[in-house]
Amino acid sequence: MDRLLEHLPELAVALALAWGSGVRVYAVLFALGLAGSLDWIALPAHLTVLEHPLVLAASGLMTCVEFFADKLPWLDTLWDAVHSFIRVPAGAALAAAVFEDSGAAVALAAAILGGTVAAGAHFTKAGARAAVNFSPEPFSNWALSLSEDLAVPFALWLAFAKPLLLVGVVVAFFIATALGARWLWRVARRRSPQTNGFSRSPPAGP
Repeated sequence: MDRLLEHLPELAVALALAWGSGVRVYAVLFALGLAGSLDWIALPAHLTVLEHPLVLAASGLMTCVEFFADKLPWLDTLWDAVHSFIRVPAGAALAAAVFEDSGAAVALAAAILGGTVAAGAHFTKAGARAAVNFSPEPFSNWALSLSEDLAVPFALWLAFAKPLLLVGVVVAFFIATALGARWLWRVARRRSPQTNGFSRSPPAGP
């Protein structure tokens, strides 16, 4: 337990980076690099490359592109589909970079955990946005998108300022996601034609 508490700051940063990557990967890279370059935070040694002007320019540009792409119904779903192959590996790589100095085994474990967290955040986001896109009005889509824009920098700040609280928030997020998925599964089963008797097989002949 004492060893876990000793590494709590690094664990909180790794979780924040992985979760944020699953939602807004470019915003995570840009916000982290900008904060480090302005000396607002001290980045882990293997993440200081994010402070380089070229990296900041690239991540800043893609943050702007994603900001607008994520506000357009159905384009956001296409964007999410393409980024299934970007957000999860990025979350794994960023989490591993936090623990790079702790040995290969620890870094690999962090990559596995980071990839899992990023995947959970990504597919939760993508599923919610795809469902909201069936709504005829765009306001719910915009509200969700703006809430994600705010949640990512807040999670990064929380990781450095209140690491224990950040860990609790991420755990609560995944518990809520699991409960929500279970509830949706039950609703889908109740509405399934097989469960309502609409698609029963005809009785066998004599």
